[in-house]
Amino acid sequence: MITRETNNFSTCNFDEGEVILVDKPFGWSSFKVVYEIRKATGTKKVGHAGTLDPKATGLLIVCTGRKTKEIAQFQELQKTYSGSILLGETSPSMDLETETTEKKSTEGIMEQDILKARDEFLGIIEQIPPMYSAIKHNGKSLYKLARKGKTVERKAKVVVVSKFEITKISMPEIYFEISCSKGTYIRVIADDFGKKLGCGGLLSSLRRTRIGEYSVQNAISVQNFIEKMTTFSSN
Repeated sequence: MITRETNNFSTCNFDEGEVILVDKPFGWSSFKVVYEIRKATGTKKVGHAGTLDPKATGLLIVCTGRKTKEIAQFQELQKTYSGSILLGETSPSMDLETETTEKKSTEGIMEQDILKARDEFLGIIEQIPPMYSAIKHNGKSLYKLARKGKTVERKAKVVVVSKFEITKISMPEIYFEISCSKGTYIRVIADDFGKKLGCGGLLSSLRRTRIGEYSVQNAISVQNFIEKMTTFSSN
């Protein structure tokens, strides 16, 4: 496994198969990370285990070669995120990717109201996947339809939230840490959370800190990975 502590790439065989812990930067799509890893390694077979939205940062597990067969195993692992929800604002994408469409006052919302709402998102919950997602509908990604102003019916899905801690309240923003099952949309939690409080809400920041036992603290940045690959290739 390649982490930020890996200094010697001479023993790595990317065609045969490697697992890379990557710290995805802000503004990058998960596909772009895969593209850059593929280009740096010269390996055609590269994939990731669990998409992060462009405005999210944090742990992305990238597999190459035969290790791509293990992607499904990594996807099944519990994920942990830290981030913030901006109360009083909503947007079509449920985050800052699209412009705010509605603003409401958060006056009168107390800490006990926030904690009570939080409790309703613990355990087994149902979510309706957002239109701004990569889920396919008749062969087309929902986000492509959403960008054209179209909406289609989506079935609710069951997910599990094993931990939801409010780490800081600085109105109108609240900060959290969430541990959840595969397929959980944190943006939907932010949107539903705002609805529970009657003021609306959107996801204002998100960072994936863990996937199973793997931590972002051990992840390598894409830039550092490319630099090390360049150094290795030139030797």
